Formats: sequence, structure tokens, C-alpha cells
Amino acid sequence: MNKTKPSVVENPEFAGMDAALKRAAKAALTLARKTKTPCYVWQDGAIVDLAAQKKSTHMKKPRAPQKESEPSAKS
Repeated sequence: MNKTKPSVVENPEFAGMDAALKRAAKAALTLARKTKTPCYVWQDGAIVDLAAQKKSTHMKKPRAPQKESEPSAKS
């Protein structure tokens, strides 16, 4: 018995379901981070709070302020 995903959705009502669920999950996580509330998911056999974890590393890190150079003494 071959268990592969069908490449064509049989029911047109389910055509955009994956994309809609991903958008909803992203919106829930964004809201949880803004309001400093937990966002629990089941991950690797455990309940995990995604909002408490650091944001992914692909986001830009804030730049450290640069020191101003001291004016050179002119004689």
C-alpha cells in the first residue's frame, strides 16, 4: 500500500486550507509576542511555549552603537 499525498485536492473547499492554517499560526504567534502571552504548541512530544523562545536567527540583529572617533589634536 503506497501512502503518498495526492497532488490534486479532491475537495475544492480544502484547497487553501494549509496556507490559511499557516497564516493563522503566524498571526497567533505574533499576537502572543506583542501581548507577552504564551503560545503553546505540541512539538516533539512535548508542550512548548513558542512565544517564550527567541525569534529565529534569520531576522536581523540590532547593530551595536559605534564609538565616535576622538578628534585628532592639530598643532
